[in-house]
Amino acid sequence: MEEILRLFPERIRQAIHDKIGNRWGHMQEIRFRLQQPVELVFDDYAEWIGHVRPERKDSIFVLNQLSEFSLYRLEDELREGYVTIEGGHRVGLSGKVNTLHGHVKAIQHIASFNIRIAKQKIGAANLLIPYLYEHHYLNTLLIGPPQTGKTTLIRDVARLIGTGWGSTGARKVCIVDERSEIAGSKKGIPQHDLGIRTDVMDACPKEEGMMMMIRSMSPEILIVDEIGSRSDAEALMEAINAGVTVICTIHGDSLQELKKRPSLQPLFEHDVFERFVVLNRHKKPGDIHRIYSRNEKNLLQKSGCSTDEVDWRTSFYRHNNADRV
Repeated sequence: MEEILRLFPERIRQAIHDKIGNRWGHMQEIRFRLQQPVELVFDDYAEWIGHVRPERKDSIFVLNQLSEFSLYRLEDELREGYVTIEGGHRVGLSGKVNTLHGHVKAIQHIASFNIRIAKQKIGAANLLIPYLYEHHYLNTLLIGPPQTGKTTLIRDVARLIGTGWGSTGARKVCIVDERSEIAGSKKGIPQHDLGIRTDVMDACPKEEGMMMMIRSMSPEILIVDEIGSRSDAEALMEAINAGVTVICTIHGDSLQELKKRPSLQPLFEHDVFERFVVLNRHKKPGDIHRIYSRNEKNLLQKSGCSTDEVDWRTSFYRHNNADRV
């Protein structure tokens, strides 16, 4: 995790390193607030480093590390409120906002940093992938609030589709990685294992990137993270009409809540998605709460059990739906 520790001044870096120890695999966030203890957020709990309270000079140090001492390079990121660093880790920013004609121009006097740890979990999607395949891959939407493991799951879905699993061969996968979080690319080269037939368009706006990939890379499966705008929905419709299967994530608490969003109405009106995978805050990141079919039947249950009981098999195949694989 050197790419994360290098962001901090020496005294804070050492304190974080000593506090975390060998628990990096369970880390979700490091929250760095001026004049407050540094907060370490693990999978199931949070801890604070009480004797370390960052000062303004420490905030300047972190900004210099993020920008490599050239703040103009962060102009777009400061407007968006986050910076993605090597390894796919995202650093969220908050402070005083400057506006121009009612729109955010930049964030100044940054007082809080939230370093969200990107972790590849090989095998995270092993139990999910059979639900996304019925003789061919299905248009799929992964739904969940922040920190529920959507990106971790979709990254492993890409790896499995791009490499093949069980008796299912590898397919051509294209990822439009607008925030550089899925692949964690460095100079265009993915730092995560995404499969042997996977290509990545890094740091490219989704709606443009999807069309570029379709024109240039002939994907069978197109993967994007965090859709939500009307332009995203229109680009997904274009991709599907071009014969490409799409798998994407979105921030949301439930399928019912998403159906109320005006920007997503074209996708629901045209019955685009064949699978809806729902995550929630009450499970560990990456644990699946529901898998709905196109007609909103919950598929994630086992015979004789309640709909809330998950059938976690050790095999790729669903014993109760093996004929669909």
